[in-house]
Amino acid sequence: MKKTVKSDEKEMQRMIYTVTLNPAVDYTVYMDELKRGEINRSRSENVFFGGKGINVSKVLEALGVNSVALGFSAGFTGLAIEDDLSKKGIAADFVRLKNGFTRINVKLREGVETDINTAGPQIDENETAELFEKLDRLNQNDLLILSGSVPKCMPSDTYEKILERLLPKGVRAVVDAEGGLLEKALKYRPFLIKPNAEELGELFGVKIEDAKEAAVYAKRMRREGAENVLVSMGKEGAVLVDRNGQKHFSAAFSGKTVNTVGAGDSMVAGFIAGYEKTGDFDYALRLGTAAGSATAFSEGLAEGEHILKLFESREI
Repeated sequence: MKKTVKSDEKEMQRMIYTVTLNPAVDYTVYMDELKRGEINRSRSENVFFGGKGINVSKVLEALGVNSVALGFSAGFTGLAIEDDLSKKGIAADFVRLKNGFTRINVKLREGVETDINTAGPQIDENETAELFEKLDRLNQNDLLILSGSVPKCMPSDTYEKILERLLPKGVRAVVDAEGGLLEKALKYRPFLIKPNAEELGELFGVKIEDAKEAAVYAKRMRREGAENVLVSMGKEGAVLVDRNGQKHFSAAFSGKTVNTVGAGDSMVAGFIAGYEKTGDFDYALRLGTAAGSATAFSEGLAEGEHILKLFESREI
């Protein structure tokens, strides 16, 4: 990753914050076959601590970029997530909920991926207000990454309220969410949005088949407010339409897909790490694609060494 950072870009660099409203402990079970209605035996199990924003913080840390993880945690599982972040050297400033416990998701791996994502704890108005107070500490040019869904117990316009509150302060926002959450964020002119091809197509009622089509609809998202639009396309790679309307493409890296959980979060982290260090869109896109691919080729989130090895295997 040998890239020179301009002095004015260094001055612009501030703190990165990730928000995970509904973190999780992912209990992954590997088995030969799932037989419904019978007792099944696993080959092995693994536990991963995360949630979309937390995943971004972890991959940023793996790439040598600091961030602060914000959100909610509850019960013994919430403490386990906070302890895991602490061990990895990641700063966390969660609101501790009075009731319930941070959700446990079950991921079954038996040839196909079957996920059971649970609801999570209840969050009351006072706890939401406490999170907003933490967000009020962000400053101009800080980067706020909003990832994933809003819990059903919270108002559906929570992301909008956060953006409306912070963007006038000059906080740059990254939004990685589905459907209406993403669409409603556009009027706040986020610095970056990252739909995948399927999500982007659903917003316009079409099926996106290739990078050329992805770029067409990414440009429409820019016209509706997003500054930069990054579209992940799995094995087809990724497309970026930047703030100047320029199209950038990165082919996918070769390897065996093991697990897709966290691949999109890793792409966001890789892109942000690359852009914050260099201000170069091509560099950022390729690092993002390498990070997403490296995670897809791993059982959990990719290590920094794996990401950089992939990244350096292709010339820029």
